[in-house]
Amino acid sequence: MTLEDNLGDILRKARLMAKVELAGAAMAAGLTDNELSTLEDSGKFTKRPNFAALSALVGLNGTKVEGIVNNWLPKPVNLSTWRELRQITTEDGMSVHAYVAWDEVTREAAVFDTGFTAEPIFALIAEHNLDLKHLFITHTHADHIAGVEAIRTKFPQARIHTDAKSAPPQHKNRRNDCIHLGSLRITNRDTPGHAEDGVTYVIGNWPDDAPHLAIVGDAIFAGSMGGAKDHGPLAKSKVREQILSLPPSTLICPGHGPLTTVGEQREHNPFF
Repeated sequence: MTLEDNLGDILRKARLMAKVELAGAAMAAGLTDNELSTLEDSGKFTKRPNFAALSALVGLNGTKVEGIVNNWLPKPVNLSTWRELRQITTEDGMSVHAYVAWDEVTREAAVFDTGFTAEPIFALIAEHNLDLKHLFITHTHADHIAGVEAIRTKFPQARIHTDAKSAPPQHKNRRNDCIHLGSLRITNRDTPGHAEDGVTYVIGNWPDDAPHLAIVGDAIFAGSMGGAKDHGPLAKSKVREQILSLPPSTLICPGHGPLTTVGEQREHNPFF
């Protein structure tokens, strides 16, 4: 298991979100500009920075940054707790996750993002004899929607849900929406910042009282968050209000990197 973002990625994202120049951050860290640039590029350092001062300058939690330095990882998740949920990972220079959830009785299914190709989604639908009813989009960056047209062609009856401003009215999320997928319940919460149209979908009412889960796109990762250099305060506030306010046991299903929980991210994510 590896995190989506290494130490350098986290520091660079935070610095850009806080609009701090490299020279100022290097001074706080007790490094030269080149030393900090190397750390941001590689995630590694030979001279230990002053992480407390650097974290304070760029809006990170210094104690949690030390956790990343010490190779913190989320606890492995046993997805069999959510029997009718699958994570599908596709690659094209990087890995991106899509998710499929369905009702065990009705076989009604929903897809959340598509990844780079829809073919693994089609295979899963066929394998489990699913009836695809909904396609939920967390945000419209290319790696998350590359398979949308293929899905629309193969399943024209599937309803699309998105916060994209350019979407037709019938496809736009409403904040009070509650979509029934058999016995499952799907609601949405706006989480812009990384993307203007960012939205998180919360799925509840799982069999055997399995915890809720939140499909978050790139709003938050295990130990990090999606880059938001132009809208950092908005991105962080929305994650706090809309995701980290959920019960600690809620499973966070991100667009990249490992699964985690709300409780873990409250305790370990340096951005919060």
